[in-house]
Amino acid sequence: MPPDEPFAAVLRALARPAAASSDFDLNPNYKPPADRVLRSAAVLVPLIGARGGEVILTKRSSHLKHHPGQIAFPGGKVEASDPSIEAAALREAHEEIGLDPGAVDLLGRLPSHETVTNFTVTPVLGRIRDDFTPQLQVDEVAEVFRVPLAHVTDLARFRIERRQWRGEWRFYYAVPWGPYYIWGATARILYGLARRMAE
Repeated sequence: MPPDEPFAAVLRALARPAAASSDFDLNPNYKPPADRVLRSAAVLVPLIGARGGEVILTKRSSHLKHHPGQIAFPGGKVEASDPSIEAAALREAHEEIGLDPGAVDLLGRLPSHETVTNFTVTPVLGRIRDDFTPQLQVDEVAEVFRVPLAHVTDLARFRIERRQWRGEWRFYYAVPWGPYYIWGATARILYGLARRMAE
C-alpha cells in the first residue's frame, strides 16, 4: 500500500472479517414473511478526494416505488446481463450519476445488507481517480452531494432512532449530515464500515 494512500484506513477495514447486516438488526421481534423472495441488488460506495476523502451520496426522486426521497448510494437491481456484482454497481452509478466506470478503482465489497423491501444489497467500495461532474438521471435521482468520510465513519455520529412502520415501532441507525437525513440501509452500511475501521 503506498504511504500516501488516502483511503488506507478503509483498505485495512476491508481486510477484517464482518457479518452481513439487515434492516431487522435492531428489530429482532419482527419476522419477515416466510414466502418472501429476495432480489439481488448492488450499490457503489464512491470515495473521492484526498485528506481523508468524501463519500458521494444521492437523494432519490420522490416518485420512486422503493425508498422515495431517501438518501442512498447509487445502485439498483442486478440484471441478468451483469457479469458481476461489481459490474452492476458500476453500471448503475453510470446510469444514475454519470460516473464513468473507467474512472473507478474498485477496492472491495462490504458485507451484504438485507432490506425490508426484500433486496439483498451488496455494497462495492470504489475510489474515483479524478474529480467529476455528476450528470443526474432525473427520473431516479433528485440530487447528488458529498459527505466527509470522517463524518460517516465516526461511531459517535451515529444514533438509533425509531418511527412507526406497519403499526409497530421500527428502530434504525441514522447519521445526519447538514440538511441530509442519512438513515436506514445506507446508514447501517456506513455504520458497519465505521465499526470495522474502529477495530
